[in-house]
Amino acid sequence: MSKKPVLEAKNLVKTYGRVVALDDSSLQLFPGEVLAVVGDNGAGKSTLIKCLTGAEVPDGGSIEIDGAPVSFKRPQDGRHAGIETVYQTLAVSPALDIASNLFLGREIRKKGPLGSILRMLDQSGMKKMAKEEIMSLGIGTIQNIGQAVETLSGGQRQAVAVARAATFGQKLIILDEPTAALGVRESAQVLKLIQTLRDRGIPVILISHNMPQVFEVADRIHVQRLGRRAAVVTPKTHSMSDVVGIMTGAVKVEEKNQALTSVR
Repeated sequence: MSKKPVLEAKNLVKTYGRVVALDDSSLQLFPGEVLAVVGDNGAGKSTLIKCLTGAEVPDGGSIEIDGAPVSFKRPQDGRHAGIETVYQTLAVSPALDIASNLFLGREIRKKGPLGSILRMLDQSGMKKMAKEEIMSLGIGTIQNIGQAVETLSGGQRQAVAVARAATFGQKLIILDEPTAALGVRESAQVLKLIQTLRDRGIPVILISHNMPQVFEVADRIHVQRLGRRAAVVTPKTHSMSDVVGIMTGAVKVEEKNQALTSVR
């Protein structure tokens, strides 16, 4: 694993009136890794992700991509920097087909006067690229690129959203509770997708409450508590009960050596 982070947030602060959502919180994401972000409700996970993507502007701290400082004022800034986010709501258009959803808001026009003057879309080109992306991710449950998203299962819709993120996420992909509304089989398909993204060298930030899934796919686990980074551990060095203990404050971790000390 490279020692240089793809994304690094340093000492982020975000307040909403008297409510402190982020209190000097930091995060590092390295190339080709799956970083799970876990924490109890109100720990600051969502606010942290929003600050990383431009959905929120932090009141303090800094964000760097490949060592260069960035300042996101809106989500479009994050996307232009190569950060794609798949939220729980998925943000897909049910009435449109799969290819149209993959290129929603980023449609490709035909070459020449047909595209530049008449502004005609390259429907066949987008369908071809969408099919190639679906196949490259190993999504075997989707056969017809032209079918409407509303006819897909929950897992297939999640796969479409992930495929769209993979198409445009040049730097990293953030997945917010991607299996929250899925069954066991469809959850397994999404976890396989996450591993495929990692194998392609695309770093992934996974926000999840599902500890077994986190321990199945994550390389490192960022534990958020009371607006701060409480610890960064790995599935190899710590157990699920350790991580839950850190989340609740029952266990504290010395960040220098990540040694566990019980608070009893």
